Amino acid sequence: MEQVIVAFESTKSALRVKEILESSGTASCILCASAGQVRRTVHKLHITAVVCGFKLADQPAEALFADLPPSCAMLVLATQNLLDLLQDEDIFRLASPVSRGDLTASVRMLLQMGRRLERILRPRRSEEEQAVIRQAKELLMDRNGMTEEEAHRFLQKTSMDNSAKMLQTAQLVLDSAEGES
Repeated sequence: MEQVIVAFESTKSALRVKEILESSGTASCILCASAGQVRRTVHKLHITAVVCGFKLADQPAEALFADLPPSCAMLVLATQNLLDLLQDEDIFRLASPVSRGDLTASVRMLLQMGRRLERILRPRRSEEEQAVIRQAKELLMDRNGMTEEEAHRFLQKTSMDNSAKMLQTAQLVLDSAEGES
């Protein structure tokens, strides 16, 4: 089940939305109480959907939305007069009180939108870049007796440990092998 962040100033509202979404099988919910907590959770867990009230404890939803990655969609649940105050056209709106069916359908649509945005925005490697990574893996497999999966994990972990892109790490592996020859 996909995860969605549920963030409301009122704990009662957050728990009610969570209960509806989880009991319907729509999404697994992570409860957040503040915009700062939402921001940290989105970045740490790569969440693509946030359901929240008009205002959180530390910031209005619209200000939070401006800080979220482009692949993260937001649904604001509030009374119509508050929804009319939102200026950002990219924020999805749902007037409360809301029916169970409308909420689950809206969150399903939000999750689908988040998946599409993530696919569109995810950087892709060129064929040349893929070839460099493939050569580095083959070198690691030949010289160190690694499997393809182990070589991939080695490049991935080394890249993360050095805050480098995998392509850069693969190129360093190839360059160091040339230096040894």
